[in-house]
Order: sequence, then structure tokens, then C-alpha cells
Amino acid sequence: MSRRRYYDEPSNYQNLDEILAPPPVVNPNEQSFYRGDSIEEERDFEEGQRSVPTRFHHKPLEQRQSRQSEALRRGYEGEDADLTEIVGPPPVDRQDDSPTIPTGAGVGSPYSSDLSEDHSKTDTDSPSPEEHHVSRFATELYTISYLIFFSFLGTLARLGLQALTFYPGAPVETGVLWANFSGSFVFGFLSEDRKVFRDEWGSGPPQDSANGEEKNEDPATAKKRHGTVKKTIPLYIGLATGFCGSFTSFSSFMRDAFLALSNNLPTPISHPTPSTLPPPSISSTVHRNGGYSFMALLAVLILTTTLSLSALSFGAHLALALEPITPTLPFRFTRRILDPLTVFLAFGVWTGAIIMSIFPPRDGWRGEALFALVFAPLGCLTRFYISLLLNAKIPAFPLGTFTVNIAGTLLEGMFYDLQHVPLGGKAGCQVLQGLMDGFCGCLTTVSTWVGELNGLRRRHGYVYGALSLGVGVAAMVAVMGGVRWGRGFAATVCET
Repeated sequence: MSRRRYYDEPSNYQNLDEILAPPPVVNPNEQSFYRGDSIEEERDFEEGQRSVPTRFHHKPLEQRQSRQSEALRRGYEGEDADLTEIVGPPPVDRQDDSPTIPTGAGVGSPYSSDLSEDHSKTDTDSPSPEEHHVSRFATELYTISYLIFFSFLGTLARLGLQALTFYPGAPVETGVLWANFSGSFVFGFLSEDRKVFRDEWGSGPPQDSANGEEKNEDPATAKKRHGTVKKTIPLYIGLATGFCGSFTSFSSFMRDAFLALSNNLPTPISHPTPSTLPPPSISSTVHRNGGYSFMALLAVLILTTTLSLSALSFGAHLALALEPITPTLPFRFTRRILDPLTVFLAFGVWTGAIIMSIFPPRDGWRGEALFALVFAPLGCLTRFYISLLLNAKIPAFPLGTFTVNIAGTLLEGMFYDLQHVPLGGKAGCQVLQGLMDGFCGCLTTVSTWVGELNGLRRRHGYVYGALSLGVGVAAMVAVMGGVRWGRGFAATVCET
């Protein structure tokens, strides 16, 4: 029998909200009654389980038996139960901020009182003699390499999608909206998926060490166990934190919100221009009053937030629908080939981007992509480590994500001002564009942000979301407003 190699992941990896947030679809079997785990409860639980290997973390069922029993007793009764308005599931699965019971609990749930014994056995099982850990150094090296490599892919995907969606007659003029939508969609799929990393948790249910027989494990506990293992894998962290976090950008979202407010949002040229007149610029707009500008600001904020939240759920729904045909990554392929290969790819591609920035095949490539690729890993790794450091400080308010989003927004505004003064000529303009697209774009994230909004308790989610949007817009007004309403934005001297 081959030996299964488990990662020796640092305990502070649990501070990543890409790991801790519950899946977007918290009631996949559409049970009649359900309460989902919030980020606050998960973080409180993790704080009490630091000494337990993360792949065996499970919330004790006994802590939630009383509420489960109450839910099981509350069945639908009476003739009104046949009405769709009565039996239809509520728009929000968590109806209050009360403690929760496991996924799928409710009328017809497979949970029963005798499962608590089996559950406790699962929690305390230790790896078999054939299992051993990947070293702590190798685990962190693989994680960093995946973050670097996927930050390149996320940045290129965002820049490419922004270019594709900026066309004459485009109904939405903020191109980063579709990048935020797509990144949130992928994050929702990854959060809910149970097939891609299936080999990481074995090929079947756990066995009783006493007699070697399989335990009867209910689907909710199996899903919890799989999610706990999956979210400690460097490849998953690279996809969720590296790719999705770099594909989406909170700083670009706030920049477009301010430009909508100041009537400077670039607009595709949608109408022909007489040959006797000079062609208009995409940044030239007709004057409008303050009321229309405020409506434009609200449009960008509401569209981006709601569409990104919808994409999160849509991605999760697609993961559930495609579960029967979703392929599984082979365990040996991931450990023996993909992990070591990514180390060479990540640092090799980063070195190549730096060399191509010095000796570009075409000068325009520097501002369009090359400088962005040079700075992208720095932003992604900064976000990763700040999240590890700060996200656990306040369970009800993800301080790490909030800090990087606001800091990245402030930097984006500063770089935009310097680019439109202008300062430093063409090369300086290209470097500033690379800092905005690469460093700030990967330092900030919308996919994690909407995942947190979905996972926090309702009141905490509204407070966190409102503060993020309010402080972000205020930061842009403070940094960019002086230049915009003072001397005005000058045209850039490089392609943007």
C-alpha cells in the first residue's frame, strides 16, 4: 500500500476566510429546516481546536443536539403546508443569529442521537501507518508557489476580461464588474465542490479501528470532513486565495465607483463621428448635475455587490449540479508532480516577467501586462499574510480582508493621481499602471469579501459590507477628489 502524504500546514492558515467561510449553498439537499454555521462560530471553534490536526477538525455534535432536536420536532402541519408560499424555502437560509446545527439537519435528516458516538470517533482517529506528513517547509513552499502562479493567471484573466467587455454600446461601462462576477463564481464553485479533491480524504468512509468495518457516516458529516481536508491543501489555497483573489479587485471596483461619481468613468465610443470633427476620447463625457453623479455611484456599488453575491451562489449551484461528472485530481499526481512542478513554474514565470519587462518584445506590453505580472505576486502574498495575521482578531469583522481592501484602495487612488498629473514620462506611466493592475489588483479582493458577507451572521455581514463600501468610497474621494476637482485629470502618456 502506498503511503499517503498529508501536508503539515501552519495552524494560522485557518485565519484565511477563503478557508473558514462556509460553502455558499448551506442546504444542498433542501431540507425543510436548516441553520448554517457562520464564520464567527467556525472561528470560535477553530480557536479551541488549535492543538488538533486541522484535517480532523469537526464541531462536536453534542453542542448542537438540543437545537437539532427542536428543529426536528417542528414539522409542517395543517393544510397550508401544500401552499408554495408556505413550504417554499426562505430566501435566506439563516433566519436569525442563533447557534447552528449541522448541514442537512431537519425533517428527514439522517442525523440521529446515536451518531454522536461515531462522530467523536471520527474526530480522534489518527493517520494510519501508511500516512505521513509533507514537511512544514515544503507545505509553505508549495502554498507560496501556488499563490504566485495563480496570481499571474488571475491578473491576466482580469485584464483580458476587462478588455473584452469594453466595446461600443456596452450596457455596463465598468469592465471590472465582469471580472468580479467571474472570480466570485469560481470561488463559489470551489467552496461547494466535493469531487476535485476527493482523493485527499480517501476513497470511502472512515473505518472503525477495532474491527476494520466501515462506519455509517451521514452525508453532512462526510461533507464537513471533506471540506476540512480540502481547505488545507496548498492547491486549493492557490485557487481560492491566489486565482480568485487576483481575478477580482476591490480597489478597481472603488476606482470605478469614484470615476462614476466624478463623471470620469471611461465610456466606449458608441456613435459615429463626422469626418470634419476630431474623434472623441473615451474619457470625454457630457456635463451632468450632482444628482445624476450620485445615481451613477449607486449603480456601480449595487451592481457589483449584488452580481458578485449572485455569482457566488451560482457557482455553488453549478458545483452541485455537475458533481456526478466532475473529475477528481489523482492523489499521487498532485503530490508527486503538480506540487513540485508549480515551484519551478511560479518562480520561473516571475523571473521571465521581470526579464521581459526589461527587454520587452513591444514597448506597449509593459503597461498592458508585463509590469502588472511583475507586481501581482507581491500584492497576492501581502494579502495572504495580512489575512493570516489579522482575520482572527475580530471574529465578527474580517479585519485582514478589510485592511488590505482599504489599503489597496488608497494606493490605487494615489497611483491614479500620479499617472494623471502626469509624472515620470511614459515609463513612469507604465509602472504606475502595473502597480494598479498588478499590486493593487491582487492586494484587494471581491471574491473573499462576498464569501465573508455570505458567511457572517446577518447583522455582522451588513455592518462589514457597509463599512467596506463606505470607507472605500470615502478613501477615494479623499485621495482622488483633490486632483479631480482641483487641477483636473490630465490625459495619460501611455496606453491604459
